[in-house]
Amino acid sequence: MANSKSAEKRARQNTKRYELKHAQRSIVRTAVKSVVKAVESSDKKSDEVYKKAQSKIDSLADKGVIHKNKASRLKSRLNARLKSN
Repeated sequence: MANSKSAEKRARQNTKRYELKHAQRSIVRTAVKSVVKAVESSDKKSDEVYKKAQSKIDSLADKGVIHKNKASRLKSRLNARLKSN
């Protein structure tokens, strides 16, 4: 339990921030899964799906939702999967 006004406000802010970032991280996970699914099914549009996922990943890395190194790692692994098939 918060002991001061500023701690109470910080707790409220953290709750709101968590809800926002949680939803945004979910978008990234869905995008990654869609690329993996497209690659595994040998879909012709897997390049387009990868570009959309890459855009979402970069956007959230710029916003600070995910770390820039994690974004780079995700893109690298997805690209390696894309190239292997």
